[in-house]
Amino acid sequence: MIATDRFVYVHLHKSGGTFVNECLERYFPGARRLGYHLPASLIPAELQSLPVLGFVRSPWSYYVSWYTFQSQMAQPNALFRCVSENRRLDFRGTIRNLLDLGSSSERLDALLPQLPAAYGQHGLNLPGFALAPIRDSGKGFYSYLFDYMYGGSRGPLTIGRVESLRADLLAFLERLGPPISAELRAFIEQAAPRNTSSHGRYRDYYDDALAALVAERDEPLLERFGYRFEA
Repeated sequence: MIATDRFVYVHLHKSGGTFVNECLERYFPGARRLGYHLPASLIPAELQSLPVLGFVRSPWSYYVSWYTFQSQMAQPNALFRCVSENRRLDFRGTIRNLLDLGSSSERLDALLPQLPAAYGQHGLNLPGFALAPIRDSGKGFYSYLFDYMYGGSRGPLTIGRVESLRADLLAFLERLGPPISAELRAFIEQAAPRNTSSHGRYRDYYDDALAALVAERDEPLLERFGYRFEA
């Protein structure tokens, strides 16, 4: 989470945040970090009237990005270790377990004690108490994260799409004013992506059954932002 004098940026996991964070810290004097992957509900009281900016991506794309990023780490996080059964499962098995957290009490019961008890300054930064309400929700993990991160926003909320991040970020800043400097515009339009993992087209990771399960569990998010599986 980064606060500027005009808005607060809330960083949803694996959704373009490293790029946006660098942009704000480099070009907005006085921008300050308020925490790492903190939800909008924790925006300080004195800033709650400010506009809130966030980004979302296709859930099908998110699950591929999350899986490949974690699987390439020497020490993946507790969530990945739990749903992948300590790397024993492939992409399909791992993501199926991740999608089932909202309906499988047994796996959730195994995971929650492995998560931190309080917020920290690194990694997923999702304490056990913050994930516990996914129980019996039927939500996909990414949909749950989206609602958790942005559902507590009190200021006007703008959600851009990762697929059009540069254009959406420019449009948001242009609406707020003042005019964007040439240097800031050049960074947004031309700087290389940040914190990416190596993977192919997301559609190649899915079989029909898993693609359909994402469509079922993440349906509200898919409908809200018009995402469709790229067959």
